[in-house]
Amino acid sequence: MNFPFHIAKRYLFSKKSKNAINVISAISVVGVAIGTIALIVVLSVFNGFDNLVRSLFNSFDPDLKITSVMGKTFPANNKKIQLLEKADGILYLTEVVEENALLRYDERQYIATIKGVGEDFVRMSGIDSMIIDGNFTLVKDGKPYAVMGQGVAVNLAVGLNFISPVIFYVPRNMKLISMNPAKAFNRKYLFPSGIFAIQQDFDSEYVIVPLSFARDLLGYTNEVSSIEIKVDPSYKTSIVQENIKELLGPDFSVKNRFEQQELLYKIMKSEKWAIFLILTFILIVASFNVIGSLTMLIIEKKKDIGILRSMGTSLSALRRIFLYEGWMISLLGAFSGLILGTLICWIQQHFGIIKLQGSDSFVIDAYPVSIEIPDLIWIFLTVLLIGYLAAWYPVRYITRRFVLKQGD
Repeated sequence: MNFPFHIAKRYLFSKKSKNAINVISAISVVGVAIGTIALIVVLSVFNGFDNLVRSLFNSFDPDLKITSVMGKTFPANNKKIQLLEKADGILYLTEVVEENALLRYDERQYIATIKGVGEDFVRMSGIDSMIIDGNFTLVKDGKPYAVMGQGVAVNLAVGLNFISPVIFYVPRNMKLISMNPAKAFNRKYLFPSGIFAIQQDFDSEYVIVPLSFARDLLGYTNEVSSIEIKVDPSYKTSIVQENIKELLGPDFSVKNRFEQQELLYKIMKSEKWAIFLILTFILIVASFNVIGSLTMLIIEKKKDIGILRSMGTSLSALRRIFLYEGWMISLLGAFSGLILGTLICWIQQHFGIIKLQGSDSFVIDAYPVSIEIPDLIWIFLTVLLIGYLAAWYPVRYITRRFVLKQGD
């Protein structure tokens, strides 16, 4: 039998002579539990928003994106590029042309990015599920159409039922510019077929058009800005990425979804751990109750300490009694906090009780929640560490004070 643990358990659950000790011990457990609940709930909400943002971005960003290291464009008939069609792990592949253009509709003007895509683009992305008006149609009966971001459509005051087209302007090649300003720009027009809403940065920037239309507007023949790839789900994306890098060599950059939005994902991750640290400090403050509880318990058990010492109990064993006492308080708080925090997140995840204010303007109406096992493990270990440190100080200081006075 572990003698210090047995005594600590009796001290924790037995009735004390002074009721204040019971009250402070209960407050200590509740404080640790509330801190644990706060950590679980807040981190789970961050995970929920992170997964939401990833799902929205994944509907637009490809699994892999190939761009040229030198220059904005590269020829699609490059021999290395043509080898991609035979590479393992590639489910779909589409050529893409991107360039800024001036859009005009009636008296309104707006600078946006036109994205010319091939036929496989809709199969590679989930953008057709993000259409809020009209449908995702780029070519119908041989006629090209545009699918606009919601922000672009709002700035141009474009409606799908309007009879006027959207006019696209891009500068011509400098060698072809004459003194006549009217000839300084290539000019084409399209009717919009749909409006999508993904995320503000995309919605206010992109207009998706057929690849042939973008090439004609920009004066390209077979140039592309990038090649976007959908990886076969039976293959690991990282392995396919490395194989493509090896195939294409150093002249091309191959980025996965994280690398395409690297800054955003890093900011989201740093925000999550910043909140974790802030809430950990709050948990440390809550653990001061453990210090008070142990201090009062050691003072109350001063006679017991003397009896145990006279029976031959070592100083280290005495310290372990009260160290276990403080640790059990933290364990009770941690376990109850984990259970209650997980239960709260599960209820929100399945029933969406807490709604977002102004949810009509969001893609969701309630706070998203995602419980991740690594977070629970980190939280539990953090609570145990804080509980140990909170118990260690009063045990070292107070027991030394009382024991040494008794002749140790």
